Amino acid sequence: MTIKTAKLSDPAVRAFVTAVNAGDPGRLRDVLTPDATMADDGSDRNLDEWMDREIFSSHGHLDVDNESDGGRSLLAHYRNDAWGEMVTRWTFTVEDDGRISRFETGQA
Repeated sequence: MTIKTAKLSDPAVRAFVTAVNAGDPGRLRDVLTPDATMADDGSDRNLDEWMDREIFSSHGHLDVDNESDGGRSLLAHYRNDAWGEMVTRWTFTVEDDGRISRFETGQA
């Protein structure tokens, strides 16, 4: 059963998922620290290139199935035009200012 985005526990993660699903790069950038980093399937990636390719130009969308670690770890169905739909895991590091400094994703 999918968790509604508005019900996600962590405000930064909620804002991240909202921005991804809205296809809004400006809103997503606002929730990330200026020096944010990320990894996909265990390999660090260029954040801006990855977000453009995997989220925005390919219409990425997250449907969250489960959350843990206070809402900073997600199990979700992720789909985009490039890869179709897959079950993915997401973990987030949230700083004291409420912005995400790192996220890691990959197939679950």
